[in-house]
Amino acid sequence: MSVTKNERRHAPRVNVNIPTLVEVIGQRELQLHPNLAAVYERVTPAAEMQGKKFPGVLRDLSTNGAFISGAALPLLSRIAFTFPFESYGQVEVLGWVMWRRKDDCEVPREGSPPLPLAAGFGVLFEAIPLDARLAISKRVSARGGK
Repeated sequence: MSVTKNERRHAPRVNVNIPTLVEVIGQRELQLHPNLAAVYERVTPAAEMQGKKFPGVLRDLSTNGAFISGAALPLLSRIAFTFPFESYGQVEVLGWVMWRRKDDCEVPREGSPPLPLAAGFGVLFEAIPLDARLAISKRVSARGGK
C-alpha cells in the first residue's frame, strides 16, 4: 500500500487491491409526523439495481470512503460491502455512490506516460465501525498521509 502523491483530498488515502462483493441496498421508509413531513427532505437512494450484487476491487481507501473498480453503479446507490483489512479483520461498510467513472480511460500527463484510470465508483461511508476507521487512519499515517 502507498499513499497517493499530491493528495488534495481532506482525507488522505492508501492504495489497496482488495476484492469485495458489493450489494445495492435500499433504505427503510421513515414515518414522520405530518408537520415534519411537510418540510423534511431526505436523499432517496437509486432503486433501479436494488438487491443486485456485483464483484469489485477496492483500489484506494480512506477513513471517509473508497474507490471501487468494477461496474459503475448509479449515482446515489446505497451499498453494503465487506473487505478484509490487515491487522483488523473483516470490515462491514454501508455507503453511498457519490461519483462514478463509466469506462476505463487514460488521462494525458505532460512529460509522463498517460495515467490509466479504471471504471468504477467513489463511495462515501455512511457506517463503518469506529475501530476499523481508526485502523485505516493508522495505516494511512504510517504510509505518509497527513
